[in-house]
Amino acid sequence: MTPALPALVAASVGMKAILQTSYGDPEQVLAPGELDMPVPGDDNVLIRVRATSVNTPDCIATLGVPYALRLAVGLSGPASAVRGSDVSGVVEAVGARVLDFAPGDEVFGSVWTGGYTRGAQGTFCEYTLVPASQLARKPAHLSFEEAAGAVMSGVTALQAIRDVAGVRAGTRVLINGASGGLGTFSVQIAKALGAVVTGVCSTRNVDLVRSLGADHVIDYTVEDYTKGDERYDVIFDNVMNHPAAASAAVLAPGGLFLPNSIGTNRWVGPIPTLLFAGLFKPKQWRFVEYRPTRQNLESLAALLESGAVRVVIDRTYPLEQAGAAVAHMMSRRARGQIVLQVGEPA
Repeated sequence: MTPALPALVAASVGMKAILQTSYGDPEQVLAPGELDMPVPGDDNVLIRVRATSVNTPDCIATLGVPYALRLAVGLSGPASAVRGSDVSGVVEAVGARVLDFAPGDEVFGSVWTGGYTRGAQGTFCEYTLVPASQLARKPAHLSFEEAAGAVMSGVTALQAIRDVAGVRAGTRVLINGASGGLGTFSVQIAKALGAVVTGVCSTRNVDLVRSLGADHVIDYTVEDYTKGDERYDVIFDNVMNHPAAASAAVLAPGGLFLPNSIGTNRWVGPIPTLLFAGLFKPKQWRFVEYRPTRQNLESLAALLESGAVRVVIDRTYPLEQAGAAVAHMMSRRARGQIVLQVGEPA
């Protein structure tokens, strides 16, 4: 039985959406419902969603874990009822000040503005509003599913590898969690910039990571990279299954450690790591702030169009199975992206 909907959405009708009613098991708390179709403001674009994808923020907001983050997300349930931030689709309407998109354009981008405030847009729905500054034209050869799967993971990887770490030819890069959504992009982008890449993954994903261009692949079920003799200029840790200090200990002199995971502590998540880094490791540790700007989206699109980077999709679910898709993401066994298809496939 579908739980009662929050008052702010209970009377709304107009488009299909997946609505979250409380924290908990995604297959229990993410339920089909209806909302009014949004109306674009002056700087927004109304998108008919064709595909979206599942990312870590969706898992955080669904479970409400780490618990400390409920102070920002909402104590009894998330302030916004609709999950999802990545989007690919077709422009339905544009705001008065939007001059570079028109109805019918195929686009991809993000509604992410850094939080879960009340009324924030989501993408687990048929239509959504996107700031025009966070949209770009979809590469013609990509499916809507591939384009949606590229946004948060692809842009974050691009920022981490190119901008924060400054990777260039010959940089020795280790990517922990190389077979996940963020990891698959990170391996390819680092290789495109000329790095010597080591990917860390499980046995079943070794061939995948090698196929993405990794020069070396470490099977973590056999070898612990924090105990090896190799030293790295950059470690991009998307798993945080080792103490951060242990990973940072295998950095080369002047190397950078980029922690990028909520970790495994259900109460405080990455907060101790962030505080420790801020106080004691400000030069050695760096953090990535996701910025889905048009410039970043267009840079990613250029890599996708060139063939230097491809989108790895583990599984595609229909919108109605969003709960199962989020549960799959939470299993931490996905190879690449998990995508939701909205409407009929192209």
